[in-house]
Amino acid sequence: MPTPPQTARPPRLPVAQPDASGGTGPLGAHPKVFRDELTAAADWVADYLGQITQHPVTRPIPPAHRQALAAAALPHEGQDLGALLEFVDRAIAPYPTGNGHPAFFAWINSPPSPAGVIAELLATAVNATCGMGEHALMDLERGVVRDLASLAGMAPTTGGVLTSGGSMANLLCLGAARTWFLRHHGATDGPAHDQAHARLIAYHSDQAHMSVAKAAAVIGLPPWRLRAVPTTAEHRMDVEALRAMADADRASGLLPFCVVSNLGSTASGAVDPIEAITQVCRTQGMWHHADGAWGGLGALVPELAPLYRGVADLDSLTVDPHKTLSVPVGCGAALVTDPARLRDAFTFRASYLDGDQDWPWMSDYTIELTRPGTRALTLWATLRQLGRSGVIDLLQHYQDLARYLRQRVQAHPGLELCTDGPLPVVCFGLAATPDTGCSDSRADLHTAVAARVQARGHAYLATVCHEGETVLRACVCNYLTTADDVDTLLQEVQAATDHLQTA
Repeated sequence: MPTPPQTARPPRLPVAQPDASGGTGPLGAHPKVFRDELTAAADWVADYLGQITQHPVTRPIPPAHRQALAAAALPHEGQDLGALLEFVDRAIAPYPTGNGHPAFFAWINSPPSPAGVIAELLATAVNATCGMGEHALMDLERGVVRDLASLAGMAPTTGGVLTSGGSMANLLCLGAARTWFLRHHGATDGPAHDQAHARLIAYHSDQAHMSVAKAAAVIGLPPWRLRAVPTTAEHRMDVEALRAMADADRASGLLPFCVVSNLGSTASGAVDPIEAITQVCRTQGMWHHADGAWGGLGALVPELAPLYRGVADLDSLTVDPHKTLSVPVGCGAALVTDPARLRDAFTFRASYLDGDQDWPWMSDYTIELTRPGTRALTLWATLRQLGRSGVIDLLQHYQDLARYLRQRVQAHPGLELCTDGPLPVVCFGLAATPDTGCSDSRADLHTAVAARVQARGHAYLATVCHEGETVLRACVCNYLTTADDVDTLLQEVQAATDHLQTA
């Protein structure tokens, strides 16, 4: 076999000469000291991630420690680099949220991918500002945005921008929808803008993530002009109710401009009927944005694909790679079928910032001017570690474990299943008994069970309001999670229940 060609290494940059103290000014470090600390940090990271199952899922922060961190005063004299690792090991690492642990089922928070951890370090060293100027990481961002759009099944024209997460992506897409609508109606400025803007109406499912209401508030829509559309028994948006609400608002002189659908609701994983909602939007002249921060890539999973028919006709989509793909926090994406509409909403000019119109700066697509290059490189590295087939396998892994959890709940005499998919979230509760038959008492018991499971540290789950009742909720989004972790979760729920009912 021929020897593969060796990639030429770039020439070494000259190392700044240390001063008498061994550094290069207040922020300098002797090259050997810097290298030694990087090596020690890398060893610590590998040990931390490799030994994570040997520690509690989470650990409460002692009040005194919390106060000390929040009120710490800056010392007059600086410290050496070695103190950083010691501080993290002592004061930060022992108190995780828990999302790195495979028995963490509370929220849709993932552990970091190995490739993403390495890429984060490399990107911070490069330290690019991926909002203005020219940098290879901006071009890489264009490429990974197209990768995400392709994985989601969106139209080939789709572009967009990486964001800090789904909240920012929802904000950008609603802002683009508003500008598009007002431009279409010749109301981008002056009295015409004010008159039209005062009548704008947006719609979302009553299962929508709270970030949708936040985004609406930021773009100037008061609560009364954000309509919560009721859902069906499957927690999917009731399309006929949407149609009737939009007709009634239009008849009242208001201007329906946007619908936000769910591709994976937080509470139950519901996926709204994409095609039917898009048809209403086209008839009414509205923008269809889908919040797929969690479930936006579901079209890749064969069992879910029928629910995602029509994704290519969306106007925009939110996807969070730091959820189902385990890209390190925070990496979201605003994907827009016609990316020029993002630029229409967010491009502003200044004499000191003169972008290239053939290769627009990424700040033209968002409200951020200074943007980290870590998002692009960590996403690229994670996707390259996985490949398309690996992405599908990862999503299927979550589906399989959620199915196993549902089966275990259904087979358990003391538990009952509240939801049945489609995404990997399982809502369940304690079976009704004479002691827990009352809705209020059962809800209180669910809250107490979740709190005790969390406090014991062997597993972690949350609660959620399901059809007016507080129930237990477990989400699978950790690539390290196995069936054994699911079994541990149910054992912990049973142990907590037994303790509380006999206390």
